[in-house]
Amino acid sequence: MSTNPVEGEVERQSSTHRKPIHDVEKVVIRFCGDSGDGMQLTGTQFTNASAIAGNDLATFPDFPAEIRAPAGSLAGVSGFQLNFSSLEVNTPGDQPDVLVAMNPAALRTNLPDLKAGGILLCDTAAFSPANLKRAGYEKNPIEDGTLAAFELFSLDITRQNDLAVKEVEGLSQRERFRTRNFYCLGLMYWLYNRPMETTLNWIKMKFAKEPAFLEANIQALKAGYNYGETTDLFKASYRVPAAKLAPGTYRSISGNVAAALGFIAAAQKCGKMLFLGSYPITPASDILHELSRYKGHNVVTFQAEDEIAGVCSAIGASFGGALGLTTTSGPGMALKAEAINLALMVELPLVITDIQRGGPSTGLPTKTEQADLLQACYGRNSESSLPVIAAATPSDCFYMAIEAFRLAVKYMTPVIYLTDGYLANGSE
Repeated sequence: MSTNPVEGEVERQSSTHRKPIHDVEKVVIRFCGDSGDGMQLTGTQFTNASAIAGNDLATFPDFPAEIRAPAGSLAGVSGFQLNFSSLEVNTPGDQPDVLVAMNPAALRTNLPDLKAGGILLCDTAAFSPANLKRAGYEKNPIEDGTLAAFELFSLDITRQNDLAVKEVEGLSQRERFRTRNFYCLGLMYWLYNRPMETTLNWIKMKFAKEPAFLEANIQALKAGYNYGETTDLFKASYRVPAAKLAPGTYRSISGNVAAALGFIAAAQKCGKMLFLGSYPITPASDILHELSRYKGHNVVTFQAEDEIAGVCSAIGASFGGALGLTTTSGPGMALKAEAINLALMVELPLVITDIQRGGPSTGLPTKTEQADLLQACYGRNSESSLPVIAAATPSDCFYMAIEAFRLAVKYMTPVIYLTDGYLANGSE
């Protein structure tokens, strides 16, 4: 038996659940808060737990375009939406069934999307007069009846979390505050009967060299779970049964990771070295990061000094007999145009991956558009037609990466491969 009272409590409650559990076919949940509130991490961990539970799923991370907007401002809200189900899932969902709002700004920007009668969880500590004013509220919406159309659960997450981690030595008040996303995650794990083991193992690996953070995050996660079971705030919890999937091994995968694995698979099928020459640019950089981990699989990555150097290095690799690849987004596509023309003129196989983002010129790094199609098709001088293909889903990024290189090698031509920020960062 565990000597840790919090850990022991979790074990006891998970084996003798005292509250009724309602089965539902699917749930769309959205976590939202300030950029520093850890909503992306919270959503990712909930996604991984749902994948382990056997649900089909799709995710939609939503980052603010502003560079670290002021805390509590509408522009600084970050969100993560997950659709998990016992049925087949094709999209991250249109309207969330559950909205977790960590501050007034998150509530104001996301409340219009919440379904009528949906579950709304708010951290009351964040609804201070100053934060309400920043979000444009004259009165506290938790108290004035504004939220009567929803199933509102308002609790002082900040205070409850602080009580859970206050005994952990070596942490400042600010550092204790930053663990509240794990308290919230634990609460959601209880509400939807998600397994905590995946997140606990992640915490142990992530903070192996930081024992104070390791202990605090574990305590916060388990305290949130315990609160759901012991409080009278929640009368029941919910369970989404495992999806009836064809036999096989499944994993949660993002579009960028799927594309990277697809490029490696294409190189293996060709029996060639894969060379990536790329300049880091959001949201394409993850492909560079992912491929750099596979040096043992005949993969070479080169972080170039600019976009032109990235594509020209890939052209040189193709000229030398490797599979040349470069990754970019809209601004980089404009800079690479002349070099793409060169590869077309000398008939070299080359794949140019454009992870599209919003805005003209340098654009908006974390906002998404699918607005590079005309540039991909016609953004070169003279007779410069070449194949342009696009992925449909995060997992489809894998297959289209292989298809891009198949076309490039078969017809000895550059191929432009389009995805976007939603596919790149989203998972299924």
